[in-house]
Amino acid sequence: MTPDAAADAELTSGERQQRGRWRLTAGALALGGLVLLIDQGTKAWAEATLTVSERLPLIGDLLGLQLAYNPGAAFSFGEGSTWVFALVAVAATVTAIVFAFRVRHPGWAIVIGGLGGAAASHAGDRLFRAPGFAQGHVVDFLAYGNWFIGNVADVVIVTAAIAGALLMIRGNEN
Repeated sequence: MTPDAAADAELTSGERQQRGRWRLTAGALALGGLVLLIDQGTKAWAEATLTVSERLPLIGDLLGLQLAYNPGAAFSFGEGSTWVFALVAVAATVTAIVFAFRVRHPGWAIVIGGLGGAAASHAGDRLFRAPGFAQGHVVDFLAYGNWFIGNVADVVIVTAAIAGALLMIRGNEN
């Protein structure tokens, strides 16, 4: 028996449950940090490599790379309300952190971590990028045909939303 297994055998049911919750919390927070780092890293790469005026096709006209600065939300909705989106992104980040400490299901830990990291990355863009504090534009570079241009955080948000919906449908609401 390994030392960890021996230590686990001595724990009460409540202590094992608490240890499991801390592991889920740590996992959610670590995933959030990873999403934040990947999103900001790919944005730095995009700013150093891509241009606003030229699209680099990846899959014909369906998917390409093109730099864009988005002052609004999806499809540039609400361009004049950047400060509102900054507040929403900060609130979403704080909410994800709070829920990370309450999570009891591995699937929800993944959803919360992904959403938290994506929200934190968008909050960072909104708060600290040009043109100024709480007026910053989100860096986008994944061009989906002529529909819209997004980033890694956007992909994570959509994926986590779908995963969350599936968890709710399956009844995994913890």
